[in-house]
Amino acid sequence: MHAHRLIMSLAALLVLAGCGTRQTQEAPARKPAEVKAQIVRLLPAKTVDREGWATDIYAAFAAQEISPTTQNLCAVLAVTEQESTFQVDPTVPGLGKIARDEIDRRAAKAHIPSLLVSGALQVSSPTGKSYSDRLNAARSEKELSAIFDDFIGMVPMGKTLFGGFNPVHTAGPMQVSIEFAEQETRNYPYPITGSIRHEVFSRRGGMYFGIAHLLGYPVSYTQPLYRFADFNAGWYASRNAAFQNAVSRVSGIPLALDGDLIRYDSIMPGTTELAVRTLGKQLGMRNPTIRDQLETGKSLEFEETRLYQKVFALAEKAEGRALPRAVLPGIVLESPKITRKLTTAWFAKRVDERYQRCMAKGR
Repeated sequence: MHAHRLIMSLAALLVLAGCGTRQTQEAPARKPAEVKAQIVRLLPAKTVDREGWATDIYAAFAAQEISPTTQNLCAVLAVTEQESTFQVDPTVPGLGKIARDEIDRRAAKAHIPSLLVSGALQVSSPTGKSYSDRLNAARSEKELSAIFDDFIGMVPMGKTLFGGFNPVHTAGPMQVSIEFAEQETRNYPYPITGSIRHEVFSRRGGMYFGIAHLLGYPVSYTQPLYRFADFNAGWYASRNAAFQNAVSRVSGIPLALDGDLIRYDSIMPGTTELAVRTLGKQLGMRNPTIRDQLETGKSLEFEETRLYQKVFALAEKAEGRALPRAVLPGIVLESPKITRKLTTAWFAKRVDERYQRCMAKGR
């Protein structure tokens, strides 16, 4: 076990030296002007305000003490190009209808009568137009979010009726989760004049929180492809999907490789936890211990648990071969903005193609 931990630690260090968080491959440390000049060179040719992008990206790396290696820079640029083609507030076709449909869906789920919703949206806003008209004319997520903030604050019972209905959950050039950003404010280097939601819609805030989500956690992945999948599916989703694959192989129970090891919305065990419980005797572990160790699944430390190591040992013995420690999660992407069937694997592979082109440009 000590040998395994040593190998894992060395692997983690090697990966972090490439597409990681706090290790550096390019020594000695480069001057800010040199890093920003490299970012300008690596940006896509049609990017507007290249110097401004380079400044905000460099500032995010510096504030978070993330090493601006070529690998890390290219990872960030690849995700940004995929998500927004370097538009701070990208337009979304048919956004007004998408938003209204989402409002109606959520209102129905909350048992709020549709007539009440329609009546509230007919109220005149400070611009002189009704909220319904402004909603129908919305072209970007920033504009849509502002309409909802305005509506919630101005309309009687707006907060009661619509406080949780703002359909905009991701924002900015990296389309980072607003909920994630709201939880990662401790070292944010800029003054917050409005709210974190407003900051995410800015270039500086969108890049800061997007970079934190992509690179702000240690991994033992051997390829950046899996970070790209995690950016879409959640931290350690690829590592956890590989663990689910091992559990399925040794238990014989089919599992969705979605990276969710436990149910976070309930104390009841989910399908992965139940499958692991069937291995209790082979693992020499009781249910409470299994649960405790599965709960570390959102950290690198999960790989050091007895559960993780014994499951892979059992699975590899049964298979007669080594099993992967990272697997692209099998998740179908669902969003009112998505009009065709897309998956996390599709997203990760598309980003990886952009990453490889960036790396070729950086050589």
